[in-house]
Amino acid sequence: MQDIEEPKAPEREGAGGGSLHPDPGYVNAMSHFYRGELGRIMAWRTRLDATTNWAITVTSTVFTVAFSIRDVPHGIFFFNIAVVWILLWIEARRYRFYDAFRARVRLLEAHFLVPMVMQGSHFLQGDWQKILCEDLLMPSFKITKFEALGRRLKRNYVYLFILILAAWVTKIFLHAPVAVTSWSTFFDAIAAGHGMPAWVVVGVFVSTFLGVIGTTAYISRVSPGEFTDFGVRKRALWKM
Repeated sequence: MQDIEEPKAPEREGAGGGSLHPDPGYVNAMSHFYRGELGRIMAWRTRLDATTNWAITVTSTVFTVAFSIRDVPHGIFFFNIAVVWILLWIEARRYRFYDAFRARVRLLEAHFLVPMVMQGSHFLQGDWQKILCEDLLMPSFKITKFEALGRRLKRNYVYLFILILAAWVTKIFLHAPVAVTSWSTFFDAIAAGHGMPAWVVVGVFVSTFLGVIGTTAYISRVSPGEFTDFGVRKRALWKM
């Protein structure tokens, strides 16, 4: 009796007509590369959290000193704002490194993992392998310093700055030498305790507020985020 030959499973075709990734060594190397890049962005993500924690710690300490000791002038919030701006600048620099390595991970996910999951090569578009190799040979940032600063400001620091400014005004009202009942007494309270003209304090306050709000609004409008909303219909696909 003649044996019936079992049908062979169809090969996954790639752009050249063969299997999608015929070399197991290539798949293994790319898998380890993806894992390594993922670990690298997680390390940089931890460094971002560290600077944010420092900013929160400094702000909490300043608040404790400012509101627990009446004789401490409200000028202490100058120091608070300066430190938070410095930490924001440091975190923006770290974010540029994080974003550069995250771009590699997203490139691998979009052009390597997605075709592997879908078992098709029609997702392999563009010279992604050439782009990846060029970035490995000559690493480069993918966003500007201003955009990095704006993104971190939008994510965390805008709330810190608004909280500091609100605490600053509260400190002026609570610990004013004379009760604040008019604009003139308010300006007198602003200038009390540190010898700086009231217009300097108001200028720092207003410029900080406008700078923070303006930068956050601009970045929110022109810079895409890392994630997008699914929407009601697509979110239903993720129900377990």
